[in-house]
Amino acid sequence: MLVIFIRAIVLYIIVLIVMRFMGKREIGQLQPFELVISIMIADLASAPMPEIGIPITNGIIPILGLLVMHLIISLLNMKSMRAREIICGKPRILIYRGKIDEKALIKERFTINELEERLRGKDVMSLSDVEYAILETNGEISVIQKPDKRNTKPEDFNINPEYEGIPYDLVIDGKVMYDNLKVLGRNYEWLKKEMKKFNIKPEEALVATLDGSGNIFCQKKEKNNTDK
Repeated sequence: MLVIFIRAIVLYIIVLIVMRFMGKREIGQLQPFELVISIMIADLASAPMPEIGIPITNGIIPILGLLVMHLIISLLNMKSMRAREIICGKPRILIYRGKIDEKALIKERFTINELEERLRGKDVMSLSDVEYAILETNGEISVIQKPDKRNTKPEDFNINPEYEGIPYDLVIDGKVMYDNLKVLGRNYEWLKKEMKKFNIKPEEALVATLDGSGNIFCQKKEKNNTDK
């Protein structure tokens, strides 16, 4: 049992490293070749895990081989437009200027019901609201609504909002994010002083963030029942 436990840990670490090298895409954003490699890696890792009679290298070596293959294909994708079209395919327009392209639906094996379902996932409730719908190579649908159906933006009212920037975590679960403080040109003493306005010490905060406007949001950690 101990051997199986150790083999499982080793294979887990190897797969984790390989997936890390493959990038940070979500499952829904994987290109077809990436999805195939991910499935094969999972299968190769599971085979030698419980079987002591199968050398663990029988799983590790093919997994590393798939990683090399992935890196080669990714390089081809970046260097060659033609290779990219062959490996990943091309986006296809399903709705063009408000009209559904039936031939495109047939080629992509898409039904009207599935198209409507995907549009609802983009918060578009009616086909009549769509100007363009594009099926991307990863299976996602990009939607451009008709001008009179789009959400309003500040620029539509000649409003120029101030730059907001990105929020930074200052404290997470009582742990001070010193790297973020350094990026902001701040230090622990500044943080302590700001947190004092909320009657909270940094180590007592569940979360504390600083937005681009300089506003601080914080919430105190709840005490455990044993502390009450």
